[in-house]
Amino acid sequence: MKERQLPKYVQLKIEITNWIETGKLQPDEQMPSENEIAEQFGMSRQTVRQALGELEQEGRLYRMQGKGTFVAKPREEQYAEVRTIGLVTTYISDYIFPHIVRGAEAAVRARGYSLLLSSTDNDKGRERESLAMLTSQPLSGLIIEPTKSAEGNPNLAYFLTLNNRRIPYVMINARYPEISSPSLVIDDEEGGFTAAEHLLQLGHRHIAGFFKTDDLQGVLRLKGFMRAHQEDGAELQPDFVVSYRTEEKVGRVVEIAQELLGRPEGKRPTALVCYNDELALRLLEVIRRAGLSVPQDVSIVGFDDSWLATATEVKLTTLAHPKLAMGEDAASMLFELIESGGDSVPQSRIYKPELIIRESTQRIDG
Repeated sequence: MKERQLPKYVQLKIEITNWIETGKLQPDEQMPSENEIAEQFGMSRQTVRQALGELEQEGRLYRMQGKGTFVAKPREEQYAEVRTIGLVTTYISDYIFPHIVRGAEAAVRARGYSLLLSSTDNDKGRERESLAMLTSQPLSGLIIEPTKSAEGNPNLAYFLTLNNRRIPYVMINARYPEISSPSLVIDDEEGGFTAAEHLLQLGHRHIAGFFKTDDLQGVLRLKGFMRAHQEDGAELQPDFVVSYRTEEKVGRVVEIAQELLGRPEGKRPTALVCYNDELALRLLEVIRRAGLSVPQDVSIVGFDDSWLATATEVKLTTLAHPKLAMGEDAASMLFELIESGGDSVPQSRIYKPELIIRESTQRIDG
């Protein structure tokens, strides 16, 4: 998929901000003229004027009539008065994310701060746009959910900008391994292990697992799923382990599930472990279309205990996600960083997933 390009004036703002942050431009130093900048970057004067105008509004630059544009001195007193927290998530409007946002917003507002939301739609290019937008303005701190965390971090420059500007941030649900910041995550490996162990204890020996592996949550849940089989001594069929990327969660995953569940009895899986509840509901429909019943023919386990887990006639066995508490705790952790000026770094938090047993799993006969 082709990445979306930032507007040219935003690209120029980022470049000039980096000049200031890295010391290439010093306080009270005169900026090159609009013509010089336009020629250097191959942009129109209008684009340059828009970028410089916004940087002036943000207090990065100042103009002197008849002399030109200059780099402003750091305005520590201005940033001390900033009371805005940024929150970047992969999604905002569906699934578990409204609960995370609600928890963070309640904690932020209780401290007299406002919350600025941005969503990446689980796209690296959109993550870059979100970080560019947020780092171009005064912020007290930032809560960030990494996008496709198992596929590297092409947006490292923006995290370095946060570090250079001494804007504290914490990560939720996953963390980029090269970034040293506090994080709040679920023990995803333990969750995958617990889901598979539950089914093994119910006598299932033909368990298929479906895991989204472009994020670290899915990678770790898959690891736990495999470890449960190893520790139990149960054979795990290679084609019963299905990994997929976000873009494949509808077409490819459904096709594989249809093929597995269309096999004759004794060859098909008797239980499924799903990356999350959203996928579990999608596979419930595949099970129905195959003429099978849950849990009589196939048991199924989800993950996250979202509202979807109880949205159908078959209530899902699932692993709980702390949702609301994670948002609240992330805000509290961030405020600890803000109030200490970075001198006190709170420990990262790992939540233990709780198995919630409902109607979608049962002991297998024989």
